[in-house]
Amino acid sequence: MSAGEVHRFSCSIVVCAALAMLPLRALAEPGTPATENARGLKEDVVFTDYSPLSANAEIVRRMLSPLTAAQVPAALARAGRRLSGQPVDLTAEKFVLYVPERDPPQGFGLLVFVPPWNGAVAPSDWIPVFDQLGLIFVAATGSGNDASVLGRRTPLALLAEYNVAKRYRVDPQRIYVAGFSGGSRVALRLAIAYPDVFRGAILDAGSDPIGDSGAPLPPKDLFSRAQETMHVVFVTGGRDTEPMMRERASMRSLSSWCVFNVDSYAETFVAHDVMNAAALSQAVKLVSAPVQTNAQELAGCRSKIESDLDAQLNDAETLLSAGKRDEARRKLLEIDAHFGGLAAPRSVELFNRLGGS
Repeated sequence: MSAGEVHRFSCSIVVCAALAMLPLRALAEPGTPATENARGLKEDVVFTDYSPLSANAEIVRRMLSPLTAAQVPAALARAGRRLSGQPVDLTAEKFVLYVPERDPPQGFGLLVFVPPWNGAVAPSDWIPVFDQLGLIFVAATGSGNDASVLGRRTPLALLAEYNVAKRYRVDPQRIYVAGFSGGSRVALRLAIAYPDVFRGAILDAGSDPIGDSGAPLPPKDLFSRAQETMHVVFVTGGRDTEPMMRERASMRSLSSWCVFNVDSYAETFVAHDVMNAAALSQAVKLVSAPVQTNAQELAGCRSKIESDLDAQLNDAETLLSAGKRDEARRKLLEIDAHFGGLAAPRSVELFNRLGGS
């Protein structure tokens, strides 16, 4: 896809994503209100509390590239709409929740699961693992691959974490996001954009490279935190060929962006299936291991990225100063897609000098 095509495509995506993020008002059967005393497996759980981190404006800031995010207000205005506060109406949403009977001394761990299907389930063979490791499980219904990533899957995962953490004694160092297949791709985006919420990610049979128009990098302060604290664990079936190839590309991408705390676990003779209890147990042990950060290696990697970014922004500014506006625009769109939030605010300032789009 050429730079010009990227620009036209991104504008179309902005309109679709922005409209999808407006609140949904759907009729739903009453669910079970979440309470602090609930133990065991509960279905059709209803949460009531909203997080500022799940607000539309915050999702836009963290999960869209700066130039794309800057177009959202104008795109909504053209459609006669405005950005609402929260993208979902919790009274119409239901969750599956499993809470072990025993409270661990250090507090529960929490696994927020993003499914690829619209129904939410806690695999029955996972329950003993949750009990053994003192891990709460939560997943939203209506959060499958057909649902909007920004308008539903992202806020539902964030609201699940927020409500569980308010109702139970949860260890903030043991809050993880996980997913299977398409849900795993969303889990990786959540982990990178919300390192202040999630301490690790378990990616089961699905992942993508980061640092492109499909998975933009968040603002620098957040990404720096992800580089320092995020632990990513890949789980892939030994017979699941395509996801295994994607996993390798995703791992290379994470390394090139200085996210070094990465592990993998292969399930022998397994195709494209949800990981079994043994794999889940191993993945949780890996993701909960202390993060090992080599300060010198991280500093050198960051310096290389910053030098490359500065050089490309300087090239864009040179083109702009020379009156080569079309070339400058293409260059800035390429920078925006690749470096995302790391390029702001300079990338936005240069783009504004073009007179917008």
